[in-house]
Amino acid sequence: MTTTVEPVCTSASKAAARYPSFATYVGARGPVLLRTARSLTANPSDAEDLLQTALTKTYVAWERIEDHRALDGYVRRALLNTRTSQWRKRKVDEFVCDELPEPETAAAPDAAEQQALRDAMWRAIMKLPDRQRAMVVLRYYEDLSEAQTAEVLSVSIGTVKSAVSRALGKLREDPELVPVR
Repeated sequence: MTTTVEPVCTSASKAAARYPSFATYVGARGPVLLRTARSLTANPSDAEDLLQTALTKTYVAWERIEDHRALDGYVRRALLNTRTSQWRKRKVDEFVCDELPEPETAAAPDAAEQQALRDAMWRAIMKLPDRQRAMVVLRYYEDLSEAQTAEVLSVSIGTVKSAVSRALGKLREDPELVPVR
């Protein structure tokens, strides 16, 4: 058994021919419903699209609506449900503004400051006990994993974790690195 599906509301004349009462309803109540749609959106074009979607849903359900005196409530509920669905799907990274923001340009880092920071960091690392210094250098300068560091130094992974943690704590406390934070 095959069924054919007609496009919904392809033109006003088709709607009027199939459901003359729908076309009459839209003609009479359209402006009021558009005001309702505008109250749900910030953009008049979005309000028109919202109303069109709600009226399409109403058109599809027209035969199932038993009480045509309650059509305004049905369409308002369709407007609200459609708008709620749009809110849920909407991306948050779009904002309406009067003028376009200037792209933020990141200030180029000062090479002298970066070198001073590297020197201060290395001096702080050199103050660490030999074992902690070796673990920090292997973990963060040589980019070895905890397991690889433990293997190179013939210690357990737990020893690497605790020693590196203590070393980082000492680095955080180093007075030469305090202005960096």
